[in-house]
Amino acid sequence: MAGTFQKTSAWLHCTSGAALMIAAGLALPAHAQTSAEDGGSRPVATPPSDAEVQDIVVTGFRASLDSALNLKRSQTAAVDSIVAEDIGKFPDSNLAESMQRIPGVALARGDGGEGKNISVRGLGAQFTRVRINGMEGTSQTGSSDIYGAGNTGRSFDFNVFPTEIFSSLSVRKTPSADIEEGSLGATVDLAAPHPLDQKDDFVAAATGRAIYGEISKRADPRVSALISKKFGEGRFGILGSVAYNQRHLREVGYSAVDILSANTNGGFCSPIGAPINTAGQTPAQLALRGVTATNCSTNNPRTGSLSAYNAIVNARRADAPNTPGSGAFFPRIPRYLNSTQSQERIAGTLTLQFKDGDDTDISLDLLYSRFHVIRDDNYLGAISFGRSASNDGQPMTSVTDLQLSSLGSVQYGAFNGVDIRSEGLHADFTSTFKQANLNFMHRFTDRLKITGKFGLNQSVFDDHQRVQYFMDAIDKGFTLDYRKGGTTPLLGFGFDVTDPANFNYAPGLADGTVLGGFSLQGKPATTTTDGYLAEFEAEWEINDALTLRGGAQYRQSKQSGIDTRYYTADTLVKPLPAGTSLASISSRITDFGALWGNGAPASWATLDWKKLYDTANLGASRSCTIECGSPKPIVREEEKSAFAMGVFDLTDTIGFGVRGDVGVRYINTLQFSSGYVSTASAASPTGVTGLYGAVTRSYDDWLPSANIVFEPIRNLLLRVSGAKVMSRPELGVLTPTSGVNPVTRTGTVNNPLLEPIRANTFDAALEWYFRPGSLLSAAFFYKDIKTYIQSVTSLVPYTDLGLPVALLDGSNTQPTELFSVTRPVNTPGGKLKGVEINAQVPFSFLPGVLSNFGALGNYTHVTSRINYCLTSVAGVCTVTTTNDLVGLSKNTASGTLYYEDRRFSIRGTINYRGPFIRGIPASAGSDLQGNAQTTYVDASASYNITENFKLIIEAQNLTDEQNRLYTDSQRKDTLYQTRVGRTFAVGVNARF
Repeated sequence: MAGTFQKTSAWLHCTSGAALMIAAGLALPAHAQTSAEDGGSRPVATPPSDAEVQDIVVTGFRASLDSALNLKRSQTAAVDSIVAEDIGKFPDSNLAESMQRIPGVALARGDGGEGKNISVRGLGAQFTRVRINGMEGTSQTGSSDIYGAGNTGRSFDFNVFPTEIFSSLSVRKTPSADIEEGSLGATVDLAAPHPLDQKDDFVAAATGRAIYGEISKRADPRVSALISKKFGEGRFGILGSVAYNQRHLREVGYSAVDILSANTNGGFCSPIGAPINTAGQTPAQLALRGVTATNCSTNNPRTGSLSAYNAIVNARRADAPNTPGSGAFFPRIPRYLNSTQSQERIAGTLTLQFKDGDDTDISLDLLYSRFHVIRDDNYLGAISFGRSASNDGQPMTSVTDLQLSSLGSVQYGAFNGVDIRSEGLHADFTSTFKQANLNFMHRFTDRLKITGKFGLNQSVFDDHQRVQYFMDAIDKGFTLDYRKGGTTPLLGFGFDVTDPANFNYAPGLADGTVLGGFSLQGKPATTTTDGYLAEFEAEWEINDALTLRGGAQYRQSKQSGIDTRYYTADTLVKPLPAGTSLASISSRITDFGALWGNGAPASWATLDWKKLYDTANLGASRSCTIECGSPKPIVREEEKSAFAMGVFDLTDTIGFGVRGDVGVRYINTLQFSSGYVSTASAASPTGVTGLYGAVTRSYDDWLPSANIVFEPIRNLLLRVSGAKVMSRPELGVLTPTSGVNPVTRTGTVNNPLLEPIRANTFDAALEWYFRPGSLLSAAFFYKDIKTYIQSVTSLVPYTDLGLPVALLDGSNTQPTELFSVTRPVNTPGGKLKGVEINAQVPFSFLPGVLSNFGALGNYTHVTSRINYCLTSVAGVCTVTTTNDLVGLSKNTASGTLYYEDRRFSIRGTINYRGPFIRGIPASAGSDLQGNAQTTYVDASASYNITENFKLIIEAQNLTDEQNRLYTDSQRKDTLYQTRVGRTFAVGVNARF
């Protein structure tokens, strides 16, 4: 079977039968571990007899579990590992999905349901450092807006890499002085295989799979190959690997974009018999839009129900008792979603290695990976709820029927005068990662050795194209219905949405009515992150009980970006060429209703983005960069560090096992950041240019750490660790730049003077290796987060931002309108603590075929109390709240039951992640954005056809789990929910 993972996990949720088998095993005498399993910390125990040994066959998946367990036991720090079962054979199709079986690791999924990044012990992806072959790396990909669009920070997107190019991964949860700083959660090490580590002089392996998606209904190829050869009596070796796969993903679902109170965009059109809702409009504006005593707007009569309208007006929040409608909540843009992705991954490694016995080891590692995605998102929804009167939006919509929940969420609504939009978003992006590093070790004497590493890597995120396009149907009837139950509504459009003739694509009207359009969203854009490393370390073994280690390191990270701006005249919607109908440049989204269900339309009409692009000659749009406001951000960090530590083993001195390490690390960080802020300029071709700004600063940190392992009785380990740690701010927020989105009326202002997040940590764990290949353990961890970074939002008039009015051109947004402006600031942190329980039990103590079974599992519970600043005035928090850390699931669990003999292997895995917060604060009236709990079930099996060939069958998401995002901890109004379906794979592995 595939590779393995280990450490931390007591699987308490076994079936009663499995629990009885484990209990029976505990009652049997456990064989003492060998000195290798003890990590050399104890004398060699008496080995089991030959009769006992021949009854236990350890191969494949179970062997990889044993390897990982031995790695864990030998470490002084808390380290969990996953080891490939065989060369080129990792357990899962995705690295992040593998790691979710490690205790304390929770998986975050992205578009298509694919595992993207991880959080460890409640700390999000930005707090996890990833090293590839010993060198820190970054990788970024794009995603849909609901998942935060593109990642340009420190978070590591694991879906950039295929698993086949790695042989092991380790998750280090407690620091030591020799491990570079930057992690508040964990340090993850990914390692490619080395030729001289292979058992055979020559190895050739290849695997081919066909992968079928239930929703996409496509079969895609996934292939990998590896060749390793030793020369010169095993002193020199070369190893190369390559992996390639295609995926066609499809997901269907519902999106609300946001949940807003009814007053946010000016309320609804008042019915006849109620005072006219002017929504802040001047008499001239009301006349322009055709607002009269009988019309909400031109040719849009007032058909609203007085009782429904009053129900909204009278719904008021406690914090806004004088604001009509503040307590009635509606989706900003309720819409159906159909998303397709075409993915292509190609990666390879090349390693040259020289080894002279145990005295010298030199290796050159080269790695390359390229991940290319073309994504098309299509939506069908009601746009009026997300627009103000300036866009002929919500104040022109009549409410004819309404039901609200006791908390104010809409349960049913019928409306007239609603603009229906068929929208599409075409995105094309590539993530490329390259790395080269030279490693050397030389032992001068039996007690003195030196090691060193030199490396450079580059991660490039190319956002080639991002085109938004839409056609609108004006003043239609619309219904929104949750009454059938479930977490998503049935949307009713009141007309034939499959006929493109019922939509419009044309220049907007003078009264603000939008009749379709497009947006070239600042692409192409490129973010490049370069990394450099040089380190040197010396180790002096003074005696058998004490070893001194020390070293120095230089690292540099530089991230730079560039994107485009377009001339306003080129982005205005123009009439289609004469003779061009919408039918000639449109297509259909098909099979949607069958896949999503809940009464959704079977299909709908949408513009064909390429036909529109060519027909409207959108490619002729003129672009510019710095000269018209492109920020071109740059952040460069230089870290100079040194460490000293002592590694000790007092077992022979005091008569029982005591080993560990104590040390300190010093770091000096020099930070330079620069960028351009948009400002008005008559000389610029767009009336906007960039004002250059740069900031240089430095800071120092001393980070002491200690890890001690006690073994008071054989096979029972007590680990105690304490350290001071730090994690630097996200790179993207350190540039002195700012920007706004005039359509959503949001803005951001960065902060290059942010301090790192710093914390004091304590860990304690008890581990019982009660049988060979077995473990029961429990761990407690505590983090006192001294400083934190939050994005604090304030409502600010656009005119107060100091930005040019020209940035609002073409948006119908007025300069006096309020913008929700977000600024990152340092705030006090809080406490985080938790427990992990872990079990790994092969049932080798059972008779006959039962001895081929085994189980492993873990459970983690984490709590935290973080003080959040919600709003501020003049830099002083005016509204605060206390809640869990963003990204923290209080409960996570994983369990695996497996069977393995000489020919056949099968296992099933279940992974649970509890709900967690995605953002604080949310929109007015909602305290947070959250992610609902998820449970994923996967299975895989293999059969050895011959000694050289193996048949593989895999299945993912067997329960057809759906991921759901929501707003507000009490109402839990659905923001986003999609179905990605099940995935099946069949393949063959060959090894020679």
